[in-house]
Amino acid sequence: MIKTIIIDDEPLAAGLVQEFLAGHKDFDLVSVCHDGFEGLKAIQKYEPDLIFLDVQMPKINGFEMLELVENIPAVIFTTAFDEYALKAFEVNAIDYLLKPFSQERFDKAIEKYRQSGLAQNIKELLDNESSPIKEYLSRVVLKDRNDIKILPTEEINYLEANDDYVNIYAQEGKFLKNKTLSYFEKHLDSTVFVRVHRSYLVKISEITKIEVYKKDSHILILKCGEQIPVSKTGYPKLKSALGI
Repeated sequence: MIKTIIIDDEPLAAGLVQEFLAGHKDFDLVSVCHDGFEGLKAIQKYEPDLIFLDVQMPKINGFEMLELVENIPAVIFTTAFDEYALKAFEVNAIDYLLKPFSQERFDKAIEKYRQSGLAQNIKELLDNESSPIKEYLSRVVLKDRNDIKILPTEEINYLEANDDYVNIYAQEGKFLKNKTLSYFEKHLDSTVFVRVHRSYLVKISEITKIEVYKKDSHILILKCGEQIPVSKTGYPKLKSALGI
């Protein structure tokens, strides 16, 4: 049996997926969830083979929920999301179903799943460096011990590369996120954050002083007191960001 979860905040939409899925007897629907938090808990509990996932949901959206999942199952999106998302889903996901969809369209998505056998690399969808950015991040969803924290980007002071992770230094403290610094460089507003070093991305408004460290080398002093190195390639970016 193929363990399946439906995650959609619209009861009618979730019910329709459940109704259409009933015709496929080899699928075992183990949970129906109505927000991303419920969905995350259900995925951790049941370890499904496939999830039907809405994008726009309260609390955390479908993308943010996937960022918190360690072993991402196959995903079929059920969404009324915009054109950019549809193009991305078509390349990276098993399939997307644009609401409202028919039983016939649903069955085609199921057939795509059967043919694929497992998920495409959904992480590529979340990290894809070549995809155009529709809008910049306004918040970052984090695992904070056993809790999920939503951190507004306006509260971030700077970010530091840490292998396959990023250390995020904010007003409340330090957090760890399973993303690359390049991802944040692309997805944070470049008028607010600047990449001053291969290991550091800094909020421009946090900078209080630029000091010469060695020949052709500089250090930033931030409001929080931290000292951040500036590389030779980062210095021109910094000057441009500061308008100097």
